[in-house]
Amino acid sequence: MATAGVQEARPAPLTSTSEPPPLFDGTTRLYICYYCPYAQRAWITRNYKGLQEKIKLVPIDLGNRPAWYKEKVYPQNKVPSLEHNGKVIGESLDLIKYIDANFEGPSLVPTDPAKKEFGEQLVSQVDSVTTDLYAALKGDAIRQASPIFDSFENALGKFDDGPFFLGQFSWVDIAYVPFIERFHVVFAEVFKHDITEGRPKLRTFIEEVNKIDAYTQTRFDTKELVDLYKRRFLPQQQ
Repeated sequence: MATAGVQEARPAPLTSTSEPPPLFDGTTRLYICYYCPYAQRAWITRNYKGLQEKIKLVPIDLGNRPAWYKEKVYPQNKVPSLEHNGKVIGESLDLIKYIDANFEGPSLVPTDPAKKEFGEQLVSQVDSVTTDLYAALKGDAIRQASPIFDSFENALGKFDDGPFFLGQFSWVDIAYVPFIERFHVVFAEVFKHDITEGRPKLRTFIEEVNKIDAYTQTRFDTKELVDLYKRRFLPQQQ
């Protein structure tokens, strides 16, 4: 795992006027956007496995992205993507597993069959869960989102050998934590609602994940995050 307490310098995002890096020169590159929760998944994975020297971060400005990214790197024109061994792989959930399987460092997928099965179940639900959370922002947010936060609380009680979804930190936590981070902040700042109230396991999860440098080094500035969500999802709250 990465050395504790050392904040990795964040390179400036590349824009439409930026030259491309020397593509497919043998360097492994992870293309991200600093505020994108999907890219954050791959970024956390890289950090947790201690791959800061092996996988170079290349941040992209999604609001002013360079044309060469779509033309020469990733035709889907999204982040994250990973340039590795002469090819480019995308999709954040696939990338968690790809980085875990193809690079050294602590394993993120447990071998225990019960944990493996429950983990696959949780990850298969994450897209629909996050879709419902974003929908809640535009409706009766607290009422609509509460059952989802309750489901997190219940899932966190499945295994008792640690505070995370499968007990110990795993790919499931990486799949969910960028969204839990955002909704924890947005509900507190915009709706004055603490999503951990009455949910002690969720509270402990958030406390414990914030002790993991691999994750905290990827966090986005709270004020900027709230402003971003207000502009994008909550224009009535501005």
